[in-house]
Amino acid sequence: MLVKTELGQTYEVANSLLETERISEVYSISGQYDILLKCYIDDKTDIGRFVTESIQTISGIKDTFTLIAFKAFS
Repeated sequence: MLVKTELGQTYEVANSLLETERISEVYSISGQYDILLKCYIDDKTDIGRFVTESIQTISGIKDTFTLIAFKAFS
């Protein structure tokens, strides 16, 4: 998931994301978005509800863009 933060809020948002269940990795990035995060969601979890209730409600988050990975190739 890509996250855009309010100006000056990237580090605070990143720390809050790290405390959120199901989020495994959080990275600072440059460009249109400020943070890249990896979530592991099981098949029974409503991803829309997870994003809107667990991510978008964090103070300092301005926008999100969700990408879903189906299979990892090695």
